[in-house]
Amino acid sequence: MYTFSSKLKTFSIILMVLGAIGIGIGFLSAPKDIQEVERILAESDHGAHDSATEHKIQDDVHLAEEPAKYVTGSDQVVDTTQNVPASAQVAAQEIDSMHLDTIAVSGTVSPVRGSSQVHENENLSAHGSADAHDAHQEHLEHVLHQLQNKPWAALYVACIFFMLLAMGVLAFYAIQIVAQAGWSPVLFRVMHAITAYVLPGSVIFFILLCLSGFHFNHMFVWMTEGITDPSHENFDKLVANKSGYLNVPFWLIRAAVILIGWNLYRFFTAKYSLEQDRAKDNAYYKRNFNISAGFLVFFIVTESIMSWDWIMSLDPHWFSTLFGWYVFASFFVSGITTICMITLYLKGKGFLPHVNTSHIHDLAKFMFGISVFWTYLWFSQFMLIWYANIPEEVTYFVTRIEQYNLPFFGAVVMNFVFPILILVNTDFKRITWILVMAGIVILLGHYIDFFIMIMPATVGDQWFIGIPEIGSVLFFLGLFVFVVFSAMAKAPLLPERDPFIEESKHFHY
Repeated sequence: MYTFSSKLKTFSIILMVLGAIGIGIGFLSAPKDIQEVERILAESDHGAHDSATEHKIQDDVHLAEEPAKYVTGSDQVVDTTQNVPASAQVAAQEIDSMHLDTIAVSGTVSPVRGSSQVHENENLSAHGSADAHDAHQEHLEHVLHQLQNKPWAALYVACIFFMLLAMGVLAFYAIQIVAQAGWSPVLFRVMHAITAYVLPGSVIFFILLCLSGFHFNHMFVWMTEGITDPSHENFDKLVANKSGYLNVPFWLIRAAVILIGWNLYRFFTAKYSLEQDRAKDNAYYKRNFNISAGFLVFFIVTESIMSWDWIMSLDPHWFSTLFGWYVFASFFVSGITTICMITLYLKGKGFLPHVNTSHIHDLAKFMFGISVFWTYLWFSQFMLIWYANIPEEVTYFVTRIEQYNLPFFGAVVMNFVFPILILVNTDFKRITWILVMAGIVILLGHYIDFFIMIMPATVGDQWFIGIPEIGSVLFFLGLFVFVVFSAMAKAPLLPERDPFIEESKHFHY
């Protein structure tokens, strides 16, 4: 029987406390108004990029304040309207239609025909300045929303990653039950302990969804006020066409059904597994088999819906028919990697005596195989969209390559190149320190994968790995460790009455 050590418990609590402090700092440091945004932009690492944008706006203002056409000393007309905002060009055309001339004298412009010239130029200047000012304010407001989203998005990424990691383990467990696998029963209680996190993870995640639905943040663009109203300035035709599916009440109902369904399966499968230990026949095992088969059907449908609702709808103009599988591959391999890492930890502490190198080898093979599967889906999605070159599709990858270049391609290296080079060797699949190193890289790589799926749509180019991102990871990692190892201490580590337990104990490859 495993006992949750006081050192590990203290460690998990420290992680949660530090994480909570980091999350709190993230929310407190988020800008409250446009004035703070202007100050942050001037001081931040992105200052150069944003100052270039501001200079462009200022140039537009300068051009708008100048007359549209000049007459040189040789009476040659020089057109300067190409870089003037559209509204200023319209005004310039109106001035031109009145046949008003100006003369450049010593680098300055002087009116030569009546006061109407002056009035028209003043109107042009005022119109152009107003447009430039409005554009500048819209830019600042957009950046304000991005920076306010930053702590929310960091919390969201960490929350969904750890919850789906536990769901990947639950799906893997259900597959083992339905396949009647003979090698894995000695690992079932490890899987049960990891999936115990599904409940607290689901509760926290649903609260985050509700807060988004009640407009506590601006992460989901399709929730913007007036976006489906043709008479509103925020109207978006594409989003309006999807409003029958993308609306807050239906969205939250779907989330509740999905999370309740997942948690019900986890509750009953763990219950039946424990009951089987005390039973004299295989009745509870058969119940477990039946509900596992039903759950896999439910899961394969709800996993796709989940990936559309909770991740892809952050970019409501973009879609991919591969996205559900792509997200699944990411958290599925993360879950299997977590099983391997915790098994190695327990084995090193003297527990799980029946787990041998063949069991570890099989887990490593799944880590290797699903990493290749993830890469296949990544390449298929990227290649098809790149080759088709449809503007509303390629913008998804253009944004990530231009603004998230290092994490975007870094995730491919961490999730494909590194596992291929390390785990392709059969002997390496049985060496503990190599598997731990590979596991850490894979988990970090798939966290970055979720990061680049979510962050560009919520914070744009206003991203960096800071206190809220690190704090969120620490908090949910601490919560994950606390829940998982607490659950592990509540049940025997070996399912004694599982029909395939003897085969699993003597499994050798």
